[in-house]
Amino acid sequence: MDSGYTEHSHRHISIVSKRAGDILQELGYPERTIELARIAGYLHDIGNCVNRTDHAHSGAIMAYNILKDMGMDVKERTEIMMAIGNHDENTGTAVSDISAALILADKSDVHRDRVTNTNLSTFDIHDRVNYAVTNAELKIDSKERKIILNLTIDTKLCPVLDYFEIFMDRTMMSKYAAKYLKIWFELVINGTKLL
Repeated sequence: MDSGYTEHSHRHISIVSKRAGDILQELGYPERTIELARIAGYLHDIGNCVNRTDHAHSGAIMAYNILKDMGMDVKERTEIMMAIGNHDENTGTAVSDISAALILADKSDVHRDRVTNTNLSTFDIHDRVNYAVTNAELKIDSKERKIILNLTIDTKLCPVLDYFEIFMDRTMMSKYAAKYLKIWFELVINGTKLL
């Protein structure tokens, strides 16, 4: 039996939308920039309706056209398109403040609620790692100029090393996105600072 896909529905996009906006809000960005980050967060995975492969690029084009049809200003819809088109760790990187906030928000949503496969005996490593994460909290400390991803992992289900095996690229992408925003990225797992 094949394992399920990681959840990319309303739960995920709502979390990413809120976190992307919260990051820029805590760092003192203008309200409209915050709103654009929230919109990018809400639309960032729309390309999955085409295919998981290259979903960032197909989604960027889809979002651009939807926002154009809704009458959004060309500069603003281009900002959102760039953010969505660069949120995937295989092909993207932070190219703007909005894209950096989107990356940090998206990569912070690691949690057992994202596992759609209900048969533990068929879990692959992605299912196992996500399912082992019982709490994922993203904190923005504007005074210290840092963002902290604080994870609780049930090590009976998955060793911490497995997290790094599949999420190293995402972790490094988050580090560079934070650097783009001129803040530090910290990763804390089970109370231990690892980055």
